[in-house]
Amino acid sequence: MLQAKGIKKAYGSLQILKGVDFEVEQGEIVSIIGASGAGKSTLLHILGTLDQPDEGEVRLKGTAISKLSGEMLSVFRNLNIGFVFQFHHLLPEFNALENICIPAFIAKKSKKEAEKRALELLDLFDLKQRACHKPNELSGGEQQRISVARALINQPSIVLADEPSGNLDSANADALHKLFISLRDNFKQTFVIVTHNTELAQISDRVVTMKDGTIV
Repeated sequence: MLQAKGIKKAYGSLQILKGVDFEVEQGEIVSIIGASGAGKSTLLHILGTLDQPDEGEVRLKGTAISKLSGEMLSVFRNLNIGFVFQFHHLLPEFNALENICIPAFIAKKSKKEAEKRALELLDLFDLKQRACHKPNELSGGEQQRISVARALINQPSIVLADEPSGNLDSANADALHKLFISLRDNFKQTFVIVTHNTELAQISDRVVTMKDGTIV
């Protein structure tokens, strides 16, 4: 479903990615591990079109997304790629329901349609009772689950996660990992996860190790 071929990226004279080939099948959880500076996050950002490769191509569901630009790229990203980061990046002035709805509003979905989908996700994540709470009224684990719901609201083809449990205690990290497994098992949701968490890597379908800008 996702294919990256010959991905190279440099910042000035520093070569970060040195010709990376990478594939993910639908319904697969793939963890990318490796030491800091190996190029994991740079690869993830290129897969998610948050950055562009110097060389190579990224295709998602047959579309050469590395060649899209401007509004076409923004629309494709919004509808097909969900993002979860180490820090939840929830907007503090909005409650949980409103935060989840933001990508749907960007996709020009109606308030009724967006809120219906958001409430379904809140119910699925056992957070419906927290819908009207703002981020500072939620625990760290709840905030991160809200960010996962936000990533899922447009029913994306793939979710890209960068150290999603890196800011959580062990209990909340374990709950988040189980949530990813449940979403894969029940909805065939595809995940690519950059992580230093060995437990998350172990429960993934496949682990890819990066070293010095290449996959080993």
